[in-house]
Amino acid sequence: MHKDTQSCLRAVRAKDARFDGWFYAAVITTGIYCRPSCPVTPPKSANLRFFPSAAAAQQAGFRACRRCRPDASPGSPQWNERADLVARAMRLIADGVVDRGGVPGLASKLGYSVRQIQRQLLAELGAGPLAIARAQRAQTARLLIETTPVPLGDVAFAAGFASVRTFNDTVREIFAQTPSELRLRARSRQQSAAPGTLTLRLPFRQPLDADDLFARLKAEMLPGVEEWRDGAYRRTLGLPHGHGIVALRPLPEHIECRLTLADLRDLSTAITRCRRLLDLDADPVAVDEALRADPVLTPLVDKDPGRRVPRTVSAEEFAVRAIVGSGVVGYGTPISDPAGGLTHVFPDLASLDLPIARALAEVDLGVGSDWFQAREQLSALGIDVVTVETIAKRALGDPDAFSAADPAIRCGVRKLGITDLATHSTTWRPWRAYAGQYLS
Repeated sequence: MHKDTQSCLRAVRAKDARFDGWFYAAVITTGIYCRPSCPVTPPKSANLRFFPSAAAAQQAGFRACRRCRPDASPGSPQWNERADLVARAMRLIADGVVDRGGVPGLASKLGYSVRQIQRQLLAELGAGPLAIARAQRAQTARLLIETTPVPLGDVAFAAGFASVRTFNDTVREIFAQTPSELRLRARSRQQSAAPGTLTLRLPFRQPLDADDLFARLKAEMLPGVEEWRDGAYRRTLGLPHGHGIVALRPLPEHIECRLTLADLRDLSTAITRCRRLLDLDADPVAVDEALRADPVLTPLVDKDPGRRVPRTVSAEEFAVRAIVGSGVVGYGTPISDPAGGLTHVFPDLASLDLPIARALAEVDLGVGSDWFQAREQLSALGIDVVTVETIAKRALGDPDAFSAADPAIRCGVRKLGITDLATHSTTWRPWRAYAGQYLS
């Protein structure tokens, strides 16, 4: 979108929050880049440059605006809507793959060469995987600086920087302040929290039907792994360096996220997985506008706009739950939860001595997976089409996942006069997963 100058200018002049994360506006005269919705008075159009990513703006020498905090924008919905190489790479980078395995690790997971990945990311995003991962590390560092008392030297390594010097230089370059200055500025805003707990705000694009989203999560909770307590959905997380506990509370302007982590290196990954669970990077206006084009769905969308698809923090976990059920929780790692009643992290596939777990271990269900290849592999295991499409929708994140044989959806369409659901549903593409949320 950043190449469509007129559309970008209209969004900036209207301070349209819908486009936050779609592109970034940089002001040549100040050297600052912003969200489209930044509250400051827009400069002359001749002084604006538009970038497809925060990393590209940073790489061009611009620093983040202190008022609108563009590094904390909702993620671009493109990376959850698409299944091509760039989208798969962006999902993996957000999950911390580059920090853990470098660009070769990213290339290995995608099955492409490092050169191919570099070329495609540069062409579409104006920055390569290292620059994108660096921007993410900077955001993680800022969160740790501003929301925890962790010593700054420890923050550097927890955020993924190779040295304190690199950490200091990066923070100063991107935020125009030293880490110490950022912490001093944040002290007056800090909220009290339990020791070892980070309290964050997860932004999203309006509207959000939080009642429907959290009701669906509550209806499926596994005792010991998930619970509803004091108005928040709580659950355990299995993360690359340890476990975590998260409490997610819906508020009008954001989702309050309280994280307790065994290892702070998992912060960025944990945030990404929580955002993915709640489908917070979706573009609900685009989805609802497309679905309203069908007169059958119009009253449903108008009644409850902004429905999301509840996804998962672990595709492997969701697949096991969808196929086997909840009886495997006891195989997970026991944990202590002084603030509630959580007892286990859901077991990983390697700890389950079940034929289906061994079979699922051979299927690529990761965030960077090929959605269509994963479907073929699941079907080859003898899994029925409704379950395969449910896994594609909830675990893989395909926004067009849909089965006309789904009993919950068929029940919802009986009163709508749709006689041939398989044919009628093609008009809802590429948002059939969201149409299913309005019908079930």
